[in-house]
Amino acid sequence: MKKILIILLTACLFEYISANDFTIVSPDRNLQVSVFLKDGTLHYNVNYKGKVILEDSPLGMITNVSDFSKDLVFVEKREQVVSRTYTEPKIKKSRVEYLANEVVSIYETAQKEKISVTFHVSNNDIAFKYSLARNGETARCIIEKELTGFKFPQHTTTFLTPQATPMTGWMRTKPSYEEEYVADEPVGTPSKYGAGYTFPGLFHVGSNGWALVSETGVGSLYCGAKLSEGSKEGLYTIAFPEEEENNGIGSAKPVISLPGETPWRTITVGDNLKPIVETTIAFDVVEPLYDPSQAYWFGRSTWSWLLWQDGSINYEDQKTFIDLSSALGYELVLIDNWWDTRIGREKIENLAQYAASKNVGICLWYNSNGFWSDAPQGPKNRMNTSVVRKKEMAWLKSIGAKGIKVDFFGGDKQETMKLYEDILSDANDYGLAVIFHGCTLPRGWERMYPNFAGSEAVLASENLIFTQHANDTEAYNATLHPFIRNSVASMDFGPVLLNKRHNRNNDGGTERRTTETFQLATAVLFQTPVQNFGITPNNLTEYPSFVIDFMKEVPTLWDETVFVDGYPGKYVVMARRSGHKWYVAAINAEKETKKLKVTLPMFRDTKVDLYSDRKDRSPQWEQVTIIKDGEITLEIQPEGGVILRN
Repeated sequence: MKKILIILLTACLFEYISANDFTIVSPDRNLQVSVFLKDGTLHYNVNYKGKVILEDSPLGMITNVSDFSKDLVFVEKREQVVSRTYTEPKIKKSRVEYLANEVVSIYETAQKEKISVTFHVSNNDIAFKYSLARNGETARCIIEKELTGFKFPQHTTTFLTPQATPMTGWMRTKPSYEEEYVADEPVGTPSKYGAGYTFPGLFHVGSNGWALVSETGVGSLYCGAKLSEGSKEGLYTIAFPEEEENNGIGSAKPVISLPGETPWRTITVGDNLKPIVETTIAFDVVEPLYDPSQAYWFGRSTWSWLLWQDGSINYEDQKTFIDLSSALGYELVLIDNWWDTRIGREKIENLAQYAASKNVGICLWYNSNGFWSDAPQGPKNRMNTSVVRKKEMAWLKSIGAKGIKVDFFGGDKQETMKLYEDILSDANDYGLAVIFHGCTLPRGWERMYPNFAGSEAVLASENLIFTQHANDTEAYNATLHPFIRNSVASMDFGPVLLNKRHNRNNDGGTERRTTETFQLATAVLFQTPVQNFGITPNNLTEYPSFVIDFMKEVPTLWDETVFVDGYPGKYVVMARRSGHKWYVAAINAEKETKKLKVTLPMFRDTKVDLYSDRKDRSPQWEQVTIIKDGEITLEIQPEGGVILRN
């Protein structure tokens, strides 16, 4: 009966402009997407609460066998309501109810070649994809160009990160999605390297609202796309990888079978940032590609390499970090690069046995490649070919390893996307969870691949060790990620570096600018099912017990995420729930103390733990009672943090 009511209530939410043109309206009627032909070319636009988010924007594509960019004729459309509920413990919300209005519109060329566009419109999200019909005996095509565009009003400002020039950077490993963001730039500002921008992209359409543009459902059957350079008129289009990526291996243009389809392009829209932070659209429109071979380990991990670096890749230091994970009650330990030559397989097996005796699982690092960058770290040539990969994974299973971290991919071509999928699929056969580094943005992978445990694809914590600039801008970058990168996918940042100086002995190297409470807050703000924390053995005795106790208890899997307040690049307040326990984390990137009055209904008339910073920036803990209306004023020090927990 409930399903019938949903259909009756939402079936009237399709509005028609003419026989060929139509508007899809969200279930709450606030979001409207109009799709129409203009001189034989397909377009769409987007309005939210009567205000323009996207002006007339192009749709269509050109293949090597058909041209769907012009002279199109409307054929028919099909409509339905999509209603589904699913569970996915690895994302920001463990149980999702998805309700959207769907229209599939079909067009044809003068040669009777057919293309269809599927739109899903939910209350704050749009997802659309193309499907191509088989053309006579032709059962394959190359996508030469996608016209898909996003034309923003000229008063829009952008929060984007540039795509790096291929085969540049350290050991020619770029692009690796590790460039800096620029906040509030005018549309049309040239990107740093002239190669467009990586997904996702955040756009502030002034008083009209906000839009987050990304894509999802990219596996082995397409390339990863990006946003082109923007025009002064505010138009950004879908762009394919650069030819030089991955040392020139593979085509930059995707190839599909016919009939076939593209991944989903997504747009999240709101008149405030709450829908941006809380969106689940990356997972709503995809399905698992295979069943898990077993229940996977997710949780907390330590790793020596972050602060102790390559010198720590030896038997005794790894034993020390196994002991650290055990002392903290963590599920995992990560043994990073060079273990094959600096420790050796026999001693790795001994470490795995020792870790198991402490109820800690080991994960091992791998270089993804043998021939598309100059990265020297081993093990190499173990993950890039099927025969060797399966042999390696069989050994990993035999020693009880729980997962792998695979690094240095350097490209978004279909060839590379296939490698990601092959590694994940093979790893599932051997019961291994997978983390990727030096890699692309995950595009729906938490749901598509049950053993996927997160990706870096961000200017992550290792840079805090490499450069002082990363420390000087840490707070600024941290207040961007919940709105952009981490809003669409798990982000393996490697947070919570409690050393004041970033070296082994806490007495040299780069200097942390943020407070300890800020660092603790990032354990909540940054979401990924396996958190590789930057804690070191000395931290256990250098800080008050409440600091370490917090890190012993903080979860990595969340049942609910709620945006409270914030502005990208300035500050953020976010709540996450695990079971019955709520965590509210706030950080301040600005140079002045920020006082915020917030309403936290989950804490109404409740005694909570409050972690904050003293005036001297040292951490403090106290218990406070939130009044019945849930209001509390937070005082957040510059580059500091506040956490509340029931």
